[in-house]
Amino acid sequence: MSAFSEITENIKVSVRPLYLEGESNILSRKFVFAYFITIENLSNDTVQLLRRHWFITHDTGKVEEVEGEGVIGKQPIIAPGKKHNYNSFCILESLEGFMEGTYLMKRSNHETFSINIPRFVLRAMAN
Repeated sequence: MSAFSEITENIKVSVRPLYLEGESNILSRKFVFAYFITIENLSNDTVQLLRRHWFITHDTGKVEEVEGEGVIGKQPIIAPGKKHNYNSFCILESLEGFMEGTYLMKRSNHETFSINIPRFVLRAMAN
């Protein structure tokens, strides 16, 4: 699948989704996707990722909202010119859907701001 990117407040978020056919079960309507995220600090200030807020939309019309601290149990600090990479997964009950959301970030002066996670398409059998 292709990569999706967006820059907000000089922070670039890139996402590459991947359908996991071996983990999925078509008869049970369980479609598993991994997604690989890179958060790149293009600013001149150190930032920290505090929270995530996701919307997961299934083609059936179902929308799940996921919110919480950090990403995969971490609140990474990203220096200017540096990147933070992580991966996670989600399960859809349809062949296709999409995810999008925001990260709450904090600058070194303790000012908080939100950055966009670009909408990315999840499509079974698309690898």
